[in-house]
Amino acid sequence: MSTTWDTLITDALVFDGSGDAPQTVDIAIRGGRIAARGTGLPRAEAARVIDGSGQWLMPGLLDIHTHLDLEVDLDPRLPEVVRHGTTTVLVGNCSLGTCFGQQLEGDQNPIVDCFTRVENIPKKVLGKCVETITWDNTGDYMDHFDTLPLGPNIGAFVPHSMLRVEVMGLKDSISRDPTEAELREMERLLEQAMTQGYLGLSTDGLPFHYLANAPHTDQRIPTQFASFRELRRLLGVVRRHDRVWQTTPIIENRAKGLLYFFLSSGRLFGSPLKTSALSVMKFVLAPKASNAFLGVARLVNSALLQGRIHFQALGTNFRIWADGIVSPIFEELDSTCELIALEYDDVEGRRALLNDPAFIEAFRRDWFHGRKGRNLATLKAKLGLPDKIVIRDLELMIFDGAPVAEWNGESMQQVLERLQRFQRGQAGEARSEAERTALAAFPTPTADEADFMLHLLREYDKSFRWYVDVGNTDKEATLGYLLHPNALPGFNDSGAHITNMAFFDANLMSLKLAQAEGPETVARMVRRMTREPADFFGLDVGSLEIGAQADITLVDPEALKGWDSNEHRALIHRDLFDHRQMVNRSDGVVTHVLIHGEPVWQQGDFTAVLGSRSLGRALRAA
Repeated sequence: MSTTWDTLITDALVFDGSGDAPQTVDIAIRGGRIAARGTGLPRAEAARVIDGSGQWLMPGLLDIHTHLDLEVDLDPRLPEVVRHGTTTVLVGNCSLGTCFGQQLEGDQNPIVDCFTRVENIPKKVLGKCVETITWDNTGDYMDHFDTLPLGPNIGAFVPHSMLRVEVMGLKDSISRDPTEAELREMERLLEQAMTQGYLGLSTDGLPFHYLANAPHTDQRIPTQFASFRELRRLLGVVRRHDRVWQTTPIIENRAKGLLYFFLSSGRLFGSPLKTSALSVMKFVLAPKASNAFLGVARLVNSALLQGRIHFQALGTNFRIWADGIVSPIFEELDSTCELIALEYDDVEGRRALLNDPAFIEAFRRDWFHGRKGRNLATLKAKLGLPDKIVIRDLELMIFDGAPVAEWNGESMQQVLERLQRFQRGQAGEARSEAERTALAAFPTPTADEADFMLHLLREYDKSFRWYVDVGNTDKEATLGYLLHPNALPGFNDSGAHITNMAFFDANLMSLKLAQAEGPETVARMVRRMTREPADFFGLDVGSLEIGAQADITLVDPEALKGWDSNEHRALIHRDLFDHRQMVNRSDGVVTHVLIHGEPVWQQGDFTAVLGSRSLGRALRAA
């Protein structure tokens, strides 16, 4: 019997991405696109019927800040994205990406060099990714997605670090300014990429983003060597095409950082430059810092300057794990940065450094900077304007994968205090033989927290894990940022920092925060994660209009209400990488995900169609 529609979803409460109040309607799909919307659509006209009663239906969610450039060629399904209702991801962020190919140069491997420390991805994992690369230019990169059985849709930025490497070579890109001919070549390649549909240009200004391969481990990634003049000229290309500048702030020099944000101004530079910047959250050590970012956005976006800048917001608490000292936040300190720069398997090298008196002195100085003594750094920290935002308060550092089972769930401060009582003769402080052995191994006396951390690193290297909440511990403040007119949800970093954090499900946490406020706020939040970013980045997704590609997510609101991301993060071994990765689990919250009209996730599992053929597509900005 012939049917009118391939799929009919019935009786769901539909948040269509417009921000309007939700309505209970049926959605019909044919040929991968929305074919009809209404009440009481005939079930008999559909080959497949999905009962949406009691569920929220919305356009597939967008993840606007990912580093899935590498994973997508190993597993185009991107399953850790799909299971949480995300159907579109943006790659090429933070000046890093693969659109120029392998870019191998003698014994230098720029992709591995740039990604390893900036995104905390082990070299052996990156090596597997680089081996899959078969293209050597931006056009073939976009075209190669047509040959993959893509799950989600992919949009890409031109990454500035890789653009510099392409034109100047790695060594020169971190040691000198480009010649006029090289700058013109960068403009030409960027212009070409804009005509090919790239979203714009990504750059980076964070001071703790270093290269990982000798002899450059003390150098930052190439984008940070660019002058204001270079960026202005390249962004002129982006501006002419009405594309987007994705960037991270220059936080070392606040005046310089402000100057660079003025590049968004239409009043100063002829037309507004759409700018998506990292990031706005309530930092534990600098709770008012985001007010400054939002104040900058308010100024730049004012009628006076006519800019178009927003800051990316994270929908949950910013929880970061560390393997020993290996964590993105500890790149901020000179001494721990020196430890992290050593090769992943160089245990002896780290131990030698940890026993070097000069290093110990530097470590102690860094550990207590802004935290001890009567000095300007301590005063600034007390005022919420610290020089360093890396948390070194043992009370806030929680064991999770400790060398002694009894320590798991305890703060390092609790363990230090137990150790000090044990060293004063209170043998009963040891709750097991394993704990007794571990406590006895500490140097006596362990006078302070720096001594405590140094011993953990010498004794266990990277084989103990702990986490700290760096920001967004206040849910009310987090919701405020997500809904702020000068912010946009999406600082998720999906696919990066693979053992340090996982925010694949941050969109769902944003929905959960909105849910507590009521349906009107949920409607606003759905708009903020679908139609608004799609419009901003120039993408034809995020809609349930007739004729739109049928990318759809269904959520069980009752399951969402009882779910918390913090309780469902897991460190698992992924055969894909032959390495462990932090992931999220929201099973039961997302009931169905459809991409191009095909169910790819339902009843808590992936369907056979995901990965069997191409569903998503390379999105070309318009």
